[in-house]
Amino acid sequence: MIDTRPLKIVAYRRLWLSTIVTAVGSQLTAVAVPKQVYDLTGSSAWVGIAAGVALVPLLVFGLWGGAIADTVDRRKLLLVTNIGIAVSSVLLWAQAAMNVGSVWLIIALLGLQQVFFAANAPARQASIARLVPAELLPSAGALGSTVMQFGAVLGPLLAGAFMPVVGLSTLYLIDAIALTVTVYAVWKLPSMPPLDGVVRRAGLRDVLAGFTYLWAQKVLMASMLLDIIAMVFGMPRALFPEMAQHTFGDPAGGGFALGVLFAAIPVGAVICGLTSGWISNVSRHGVALTLAVVGWGLAIMGFGLAGSLWVAAAFLALAGAADMVSMAFRGAILQSAATDEMRGRMQGVFIVVVAGGPRIADLLHGTGGAAFGTAAAVSVGGLLVVVASVAMVALMPAIWRYRFSSAS
Repeated sequence: MIDTRPLKIVAYRRLWLSTIVTAVGSQLTAVAVPKQVYDLTGSSAWVGIAAGVALVPLLVFGLWGGAIADTVDRRKLLLVTNIGIAVSSVLLWAQAAMNVGSVWLIIALLGLQQVFFAANAPARQASIARLVPAELLPSAGALGSTVMQFGAVLGPLLAGAFMPVVGLSTLYLIDAIALTVTVYAVWKLPSMPPLDGVVRRAGLRDVLAGFTYLWAQKVLMASMLLDIIAMVFGMPRALFPEMAQHTFGDPAGGGFALGVLFAAIPVGAVICGLTSGWISNVSRHGVALTLAVVGWGLAIMGFGLAGSLWVAAAFLALAGAADMVSMAFRGAILQSAATDEMRGRMQGVFIVVVAGGPRIADLLHGTGGAAFGTAAAVSVGGLLVVVASVAMVALMPAIWRYRFSSAS
């Protein structure tokens, strides 16, 4: 079973419980924005433009937000940014409720929300090591990842059920109300100023210092590279619509198979998360991370070769389980191998990796599928994950040798 010992710590429990609410609520907005954009324009291209424009502030402010998290009280930063996310959700609700009908207004508000989110996420993740003992960091990572994957499954389902009943605009409002739970939880957290007691303004020098630190810490660099390899070569979601129709028999307008493909990875991750109690007993974090990424690649290869929907879904669920293990150990390495004054910046870089990798994968798999066929694109991508991971570990063996200890 999942290790729940971190939940005995009151401050972490408050933060985790608030994550349950916002993990679902944020998915309501994630569904409402592309739906509203498509309803206004009738164009999937505009949906892609909205996503692309929103990615820019996430990438920029993810790096800067990590630097800010290392130079100010993380509790205060979390309060400001969570309030900002909530206000932007209220504004999204207002424009939808008043039928403003401006795509650019939606994109601007989504971009504003991403600015606050990009500054919030590094501070939130970097705070965990200040709330939880080092030996429980893997378990805390598994608990957090399980909740996020649970939201990825339940949120879209609730959005689809609520939209015809309460209307699209209300989805934004529900997300905003849910965020008040997070604001209250953060308000109750202890103060988390820099350990040296010096609060200052973060600038470009702090961002660059983070990259210099990352380059010098080979274990951290290797953990980031493993995630990039897994996502860029092995995330085939851009091919799900084509595979659902042409491989698994969905009608042209979409159907059951498409839903199964999109749900299979998070379902596998949730199931793995609920049985992740063993994670806290593993000390060879680098070995576990590497094997999980290789397991992801092998499962994606199996998915590419599957001719049956349920076999394909089973391989995707296995991939989701491997990704859950990877997230837990990668998060633990980031928390334990980085010093506290650098944790925010390392989490900021990680946010950029997590946000950018799958989008690069969409481009590679989309063009590869068009050129060579979906089965070949997915299978070769999975194979590349395995080969590149092994090669990377051979070039940077520090990750394979990394062993967790409370003094790490």
